[in-house]
Amino acid sequence: MNNTEIKIYELEDGKTEISVQLEKESVWLNLNQMVDLFDRDKSVISRHIRNVFKEKELDKISVVAKNATTANDGKTYQVDFYNLDVIISVGYRIKSQRGIKFRIWANKILKDYLIKGYSINEKRLEQKTEQLKELQDSVKILGNILEQKPLSNDESTGLLKIISDYAYALDILDQYDYQSLQINNTSGKETFQLTYEEAMKQIGLAKRTHGNSDLFGREKDESFQSSVATIYQTFGGIDLYPSIEEKAANLLYFITKNHSFSDGNKRIAAFLFLYFLERNGILFDKNGNKRIADNTLVALTLMIAVSKPDERNTMTKVIVNLINKNN
Repeated sequence: MNNTEIKIYELEDGKTEISVQLEKESVWLNLNQMVDLFDRDKSVISRHIRNVFKEKELDKISVVAKNATTANDGKTYQVDFYNLDVIISVGYRIKSQRGIKFRIWANKILKDYLIKGYSINEKRLEQKTEQLKELQDSVKILGNILEQKPLSNDESTGLLKIISDYAYALDILDQYDYQSLQINNTSGKETFQLTYEEAMKQIGLAKRTHGNSDLFGREKDESFQSSVATIYQTFGGIDLYPSIEEKAANLLYFITKNHSFSDGNKRIAAFLFLYFLERNGILFDKNGNKRIADNTLVALTLMIAVSKPDERNTMTKVIVNLINKNN
């Protein structure tokens, strides 16, 4: 009996209390506690317990458990504990009204215990189901990429790394029961805010260094300005994307999906994503390595490009999990 919950049963005299152990969907008392409960000599209770097993009314293996108990002499002994079936049987044999009251109390406690346990297990099952759906959605998006274009070795490696890293972040294989689905343990509010003007300035620098066409970074409409502004949206004074990771993930998503430029949309999205992380101090891990590898970023951008609008939450959650420095 390792995961025991203790409930206190108060006898009708109001002075005597029994610490009842609750485990394995039953309540458990030792011999001395049953003596207190039924107010009979220990020899009487012991005889009735023996007869319960002698007459094969109950299977001893399933209704008796040993538990380490510290005695009055300070030493620890292995003591037999008997579950509610034994307690009820003894109560019937000695025709005890106290036993009837205890049974009523114990059944109520067990009902509450089972409802609580069911609720916890149901919640964990819902969490597992949602986590598996997220991973399935990610795999489906990857499948869409494979159908639409041939991949280079770097792109293929990046796609595989997303799946392995994301599965690890969700702890699907090892500690599934304990993984929260909520985005948590992120880096908190950003220290650097990206403005439209700053973003355009950086795009200009990138064009001089990496741009290979006059159309690179040329805006088609005002959607890029909207992409930058959206990550700072609030509702009731509270940020819709409260952490650095969430803002960065949505920045990458919006720039990629909005196709604001005549050329270079995915490159600009990836560049500004890294720039935002760097300016907020979380681009590199404690060992000085990029928190997200270049080929993984390429694969993420491809995934976003082929994803459907209703898959945005899946995509941004994947990104947050991959760049979350506390994962």
